This record gives sequence, C-alpha cells and structure tokens, in this order.
Amino acid sequence: MAAPEERDLTQEQTEKLLQFQDLTGIESMDQCRHTLEQHNWNIEAAVQDRLNEQEGVPSVFNPPPSRPLQVNTADHRIYRYVVSRPQPRAIKEIFRMFALRFIRPDPRSRVTDPVGDIVSFMHSFEEKYGRAHPVFYQGTYSQALNDAKRELRFLLVYLHGDDHQDSDEFCRNTLCAPEVISLINTRMLFWACSTNKPEGYRVSQALRENTYPFLAMIMLKDRRMTVVGRLEGLIQPDDLINQLTFIMDANQTYLVSERLERKEPDQVLRQQQDEAYLASLRADQEKERKKREERERKRRKEEEVQQQKLAEERRRQNLQEEKERKLECLPPEDDSTFSQSLTVIHDFLFSLKESPEKFQIEANFPRRVLPCVPSEEWPNPPTLQEAGLSHTEVLFVQDLTDE
Repeated sequence: MAAPEERDLTQEQTEKLLQFQDLTGIESMDQCRHTLEQHNWNIEAAVQDRLNEQEGVPSVFNPPPSRPLQVNTADHRIYRYVVSRPQPRAIKEIFRMFALRFIRPDPRSRVTDPVGDIVSFMHSFEEKYGRAHPVFYQGTYSQALNDAKRELRFLLVYLHGDDHQDSDEFCRNTLCAPEVISLINTRMLFWACSTNKPEGYRVSQALRENTYPFLAMIMLKDRRMTVVGRLEGLIQPDDLINQLTFIMDANQTYLVSERLERKEPDQVLRQQQDEAYLASLRADQEKERKKREERERKRRKEEEVQQQKLAEERRRQNLQEEKERKLECLPPEDDSTFSQSLTVIHDFLFSLKESPEKFQIEANFPRRVLPCVPSEEWPNPPTLQEAGLSHTEVLFVQDLTDE
C-alpha cells in the first residue's frame, strides 16, 4: 500500500496545492502538500497558520520554536502578498485577492486536459525545431514528479515562453544540441511545456520563474521532491551541460542514500521470502521422505506376508509329501509286526490325514512315553515287543505341534 504522500492528487487538490504555494512562496511541493493535508485541504486555514508561524505565533500543529523564526524579508516570493507584520486587514486583503482569482480567473488556470497540453506542445516543438530533441515525458507534471520520486532520478523541467526573445535560439541551438540531448536522455527525466498552456501555466505558478528560458532540476532530497537547481536566461550548450552536471554531482549523494535505504528493506524482504521458501521446501521434503518411508514399510510388510504364505505353502507341501512317503514305506500287517520298531507305529500315525505334525505316543499301563523316534537315549527305537506292547493295547497320541 502506497504511503499517503505518494497517492495521486485529485484535480481540485492539485489546484489548491498550486494556489497555496503561490500565496506562501514555499518552494517544496511536499511541504505545501503536508501543510494542506494537516488543515484538511482548507486553504484559508493553511495560509493563516503559515502567517502565524512567520509572525512567531505557535502553529496548531507544531510546537513554538525555541527562538523567534528568522525570515528573509527581501524574498518577494514569500512576501508577495504579505507585509512585514501582517495585520488582520492584510490577511483579509489576501483572502479578498484570493476570492477575486476565483471570480476573474486567468483562462490558463483551468486545466482540463493536462496530458493534451503536453502532447500539443511536443507537436508544436517538433514542427518548429525538428524531431531531434530530448525525450519528452508524456504525462502530467504530477506524474513526472511521482515517477522521478519512485525511480530516484533527476527531473529536469523546462518552461517555454512562446513570446520571449531568447526562447527560439535556446530551443534551436542549445536544447536540440546532440551533446545536450545525450546528457538529458541518459541521466534524467525531461518534462517540458509552454506557459501558454494551462498545464505549463500551473507549473509556472508553482516554480515562479523570473525569465525565459527557464530550467529547474528537481529530485528527492530529504524525502521531499525539491528544486535543487534553477537556470534562467539564454545559455550555451557547453555551459548548460556543465551546470546540469555540477547540480547532479552536488546532489547525487542524496539519491545514493535513498537507494540504500530502499534497498535494505528489499533485502530483508527477500531474505524473509527465501527463508520462508526454504522452510516450506524442507517441510515438503520431510513429508515426501515420510511418505517414501511409509510406502517402503508397507512394501516390506507385504513382501514379508507373501514370503510367509509361500513358506507355509512349501511347508504344507513338504509335509504332505513326507506323509505319502511314510505311508508307502509301512510294512504289511502280519505276525511279524511285533518284531518291528516302534517307528512303524509313529510312521503309521504320521501318515494319517488327521495326524498332527508333531506328536508323541504314550502307553497307559504303566503310563509312559514310547520312544518311537531316534533320540540320544534311544538312538535305535525298540521293537513293539521290547516296549512291552501286547496284541491289545490302548495308546494315546499327544499333540506337540504348538510346543
């Protein structure tokens, strides 16, 4: 959001600004605007307060100075309408003259098409002096001031007096000289208008030139658009270049300082933006890392489940094949069965479909576990007869699968 002093003025406010400057003689447009804004654009109140300050009466907006304000009574720009000690009658006279200007205004004071005034002057200039000239700023004076302020550039203002005897020679031989054109186009903005045009007349009332040709160098100085150089009268190209260069060199430090002040907040803003971007990037990278880890965890889990399924299928397949082998290897049932190893009983039970995968066989009387499979105690399991089994025997199968 733009600062208040950078907002464009309305047509009415611009008129009041120039009239206030005309009455008070204050050169700084920013100071005039600031004073009018303090008085809510009431010209009478602003002029009265200005006169009070010059008389030593405290302003309603500023504390009284520690010492009486010293003024230059020879400066006719300020005291054009003011006597050394203004009395109420003098103040009334000022407002009477001010009112008369509204009753019988100068025709040029009505600015209806400021840009048209600029374009019209540019066309007439080119018809008379040719197209080889500095680049004209094609906008209003206020727009030129705003652009110079925003871009931190010098603004050279040229007011053309159509009826002045030196205007023609200045435009033809000085302003259109190649070296002058080069300097102006490369180092500053150039705004020009005839004082016979309403827009040029309005600027003339603000700058208060004494003669023509008239040039004013304006720049941002101490946060205000200020006239830092005035050139009046006929001047040769080399002298003009020297004068303009001297003015710019003498005031360049103000622009450099302002650029540095503007650059620091920009650097802080860029740093904050970079830090915010990096923080956002790290957060996104962390989210992506967690997503990858989660995807990898799920993938490993699925692979593990799949491996378990495959292992279980292989185990069951191997178990089934082992049951079938055991069944095929069983001896026929006859009287020689009692001479067979207890392993035969184990293999028979193991081959049954309902048989558990791991089990042991127990006899009832006496209660004992039959050594049906090889072990350290019984590397070669005993026969049925050696185990004391008869033709009729009750055996128990104890499931050991989960142990």
